[in-house]
Amino acid sequence: MPYHIKKTSILGSAVPDNGVEYYAGDNIWNNDYSKRKIYANQADADAQKNTTVTTEQGFTYQPSWWKNATVVSE
Repeated sequence: MPYHIKKTSILGSAVPDNGVEYYAGDNIWNNDYSKRKIYANQADADAQKNTTVTTEQGFTYQPSWWKNATVVSE
């Protein structure tokens, strides 16, 4: 069963399709469902969603676009 990652846009309903954006890969989000990145299994999608960033000062955090994202099965 394929999976993809989606989130609500920070622009809300100003974005077409009720403000839903899909992860397209390479740090790109868009509201075009057909351009979403498809994962073969949930583990790969979860790994991408759980991405963290470490700053030069050594602080590790999860960016809000990943924190507010959801893995969805098709």
